[in-house]
Amino acid sequence: MSIPQAAEAAPHHRSKRMLIGGAWCPAQSGRTLVVENPGRREPIGDVPRGDKADVDRAVEAAAAAFPSWSRVAARDRGRLLLAIGEALEARQEELARLIASETGNALRTQARGEARMVADAFRYFGGLAGELKGVTIPLGEGQLSYSRREPIGVVGAIVPWNAPAQLAALKIAPAVCAGNTIVLKAAEDAPLAVLMIAEICQDHLPPGVVNVLTGYGRECGEPLAAHPLVRKVSFTGSTAVGKSIMRAAAERVAPVSLELGGKSPSIVYPDADEDWVLDGIVASMRFTRQSQSCTAGSRLFLHADIFDSFLDRLVARVSALTIGDPLDEATDIGSVINERQFSKICGYVSEGLSRAETRLVTGGLPPKEGPLTRGYFAVPTIFADTSNAWRLAREEIFGPVLVAIPWTDEAEAIAMANDSHYGLAAYIWSRDIGRALRAAHAVEAGWVQVNQGGGQALGQSYGGIKESGIGREMSLEGMLDSFTETKSVNVNLALPPPAR
Repeated sequence: MSIPQAAEAAPHHRSKRMLIGGAWCPAQSGRTLVVENPGRREPIGDVPRGDKADVDRAVEAAAAAFPSWSRVAARDRGRLLLAIGEALEARQEELARLIASETGNALRTQARGEARMVADAFRYFGGLAGELKGVTIPLGEGQLSYSRREPIGVVGAIVPWNAPAQLAALKIAPAVCAGNTIVLKAAEDAPLAVLMIAEICQDHLPPGVVNVLTGYGRECGEPLAAHPLVRKVSFTGSTAVGKSIMRAAAERVAPVSLELGGKSPSIVYPDADEDWVLDGIVASMRFTRQSQSCTAGSRLFLHADIFDSFLDRLVARVSALTIGDPLDEATDIGSVINERQFSKICGYVSEGLSRAETRLVTGGLPPKEGPLTRGYFAVPTIFADTSNAWRLAREEIFGPVLVAIPWTDEAEAIAMANDSHYGLAAYIWSRDIGRALRAAHAVEAGWVQVNQGGGQALGQSYGGIKESGIGREMSLEGMLDSFTETKSVNVNLALPPPAR
């Protein structure tokens, strides 16, 4: 694994505030959180440590702004979102550098793409504003029956740290486009890019339409999910936290959208023993995001006939990636988000190294000396095993640890792929399209890619099944289902003549 030279300095220290009702506010408690650059273990900013008192203020501001915002014509709301998209594009490089600095995601391979997606998300949903429409039902000449798509009210949204700006945009833009107001809690490890998005939103939207809080999940996220005025909760994060949010929302029968964890399978058929598939496996495993992605294809089911040779060539591909400072243009793989996550990944790797049935193909524990000790740098690691039943093959590691398992029978491969309580993503690799589609239809996942390993696309509904979540995002259907309610109206047109 090559290591680049030191990059230019990270963005200077930023002291930021929360956006509540159009004003930039400290936490009522006066407490703050330090934001760290995980690639350098250096502080780069601080933000308020919000709690229930701040949640109450933000939700009340959103509730006060809702009546007037919901009455703004949908196309006018869309035009405002389009303007936000243009403003975000104009500051795209600034946003990308901020993302790289606080998340550890490499600037060139990840952060710039995320910054582009943020602008594109606002433009996409801004263009869909005219589609917030209902239908008419032909009940006869004497009846007018129609439906309306109406906003729900105050949306409470919570985003994680792995793609904070992109995920914030994918909640703010459709919620606001549909006529809702929103209170979004940013991840405590990566709030700065989200606050920059809020700043741009505030330049274009009325006060209280978009509110952004910062703080810990237990102190700030939990009271937001449980707040009686929050009519809808949209959460992206771990399955365990998603379950607790669902329980809190159930107390008041509030709808939820949950995009949760994954342990996604890649099934490689013997006719796919080619270089482009190697590149696809690297992409689907999200190695250049340190595999800190819920869609990472971390279970690799390789046909036995190509198992050893494929892994040998995959090692060469992975070894060619440069790991180092996220702000260095030469870096392919950046740093893990924080010390807690870094230690967790190392614990999983140690367990794999101690398992007698497992062979280390490449990687292992990170070095204890040299440039990579400056930050939380995990080494891409591949284990070979024959079982899908051990811990590293079943639990979401959220780090660059891939388990490769051989198979000989297609039904066996699909059964192993489906033997998981997760069901978010899956990847199928074969030149026989009929066979690949048969597998794609049989695998239990909300999003399946055939012969490619890239990311999600705006316009395609995305979400999981089983314990990977409920609801869909990134599409017109996702906006309508997640952020509007359907009201049916029946009008009797056949009134009797007035009495004289």
